[in-house]
Amino acid sequence: MEIRTARPADEAQWRGLWRGYTDFYDADVSEDVTAATWRRIVAPEQTILCRVAEERGRLLGFSHALLHEGTFVLTPICYLEDLFVDPCARGRGVGRALIADLVAMAGQCGWSRVYWHTRAENLPARRLYDAFVQADDFVRYLLKMN
Repeated sequence: MEIRTARPADEAQWRGLWRGYTDFYDADVSEDVTAATWRRIVAPEQTILCRVAEERGRLLGFSHALLHEGTFVLTPICYLEDLFVDPCARGRGVGRALIADLVAMAGQCGWSRVYWHTRAENLPARRLYDAFVQADDFVRYLLKMN
């Protein structure tokens, strides 16, 4: 298995994984948003870092991350927004490899931290995440504006 940056030729397979991810979260993401997300992933000045796990030409999963500034640090902060592994590839270390890849990039690039969140009842994912770090005591508030 190789972890690498998504390429334009990955679009069809990425879309299949993306559909699985949005279905898992019961999210109704329009084609316009999906297409714009993909454009941002593959743009030369990318704003979304998309890393994929590939094995023998097949994408097994992806991570989407955003870098942003912070008021408590001088170096970039990495927000792991999305992580998904094809159900057929689960239990093989794909999710762990995708997170470890971002952690390694953070060390190499001098990012100050990597963070993410998930639903409290997403126990399989939480078991994986707890292997990296224990959840902190913050509570998320979300105001949807559109």
